[in-house]
Amino acid sequence: MNVNTLLFDLDGTLIDTNELIISSFLHTLETYYPSKYKREDVLSFMGPPLYDSFAQLNPENIEEMVDCYRAYNHEHHDRLVTEFPTVFETVKWLKEQGYKLGIVTTKIRQTVEMGLKLTGLDPFFDVVITLDDVQYAKPHREPIDKALAKLNAKPEEAMMIGDNSHDILAGKNAGTKTVGVAWSAKGKAHVASYEPDYILDEMGDLKAILGGK
Repeated sequence: MNVNTLLFDLDGTLIDTNELIISSFLHTLETYYPSKYKREDVLSFMGPPLYDSFAQLNPENIEEMVDCYRAYNHEHHDRLVTEFPTVFETVKWLKEQGYKLGIVTTKIRQTVEMGLKLTGLDPFFDVVITLDDVQYAKPHREPIDKALAKLNAKPEEAMMIGDNSHDILAGKNAGTKTVGVAWSAKGKAHVASYEPDYILDEMGDLKAILGGK
């Protein structure tokens, strides 16, 4: 396989922020809409930028709701965030094999850096494209295009790996191969419905796909 570049989503793909994100949404929604939203209602908000999610609910108070979310999220970040199984050793192996590695996320840079530092993944990535770096977030191709440009990589030689529809669609829009992860909070079937080129049951499956052991 002629792949030399791997782009990863962060939340829900490399690091397990699901509980943190769900808790942050529930805290914010309970603050503004007491007793109206339950845990299962939050899943639809996961993936898009916060501004887009809250704009659907309350266009008048988007900034306030985002601030409320981020304050709770940052306070509880280190207690609730972990890495997914086989992520660290797989990313380390990819780096050792000479693959170009990047992160393309809809999070702001401050929170991205917190997660990478906490899980020890920060040394492995050559490029990190955050919401702060683009005009258009995934599923638009701009974030992927920026990552590829910084890595001096071509779309046809790259993979976009993620847990959400936005990741798969962004990869398709940019012309990369696409990889979904079965541990998505929305379930394997949801990811599969967007027809990625591959689906991983664990991150270590990437080795076999790329021709490693």
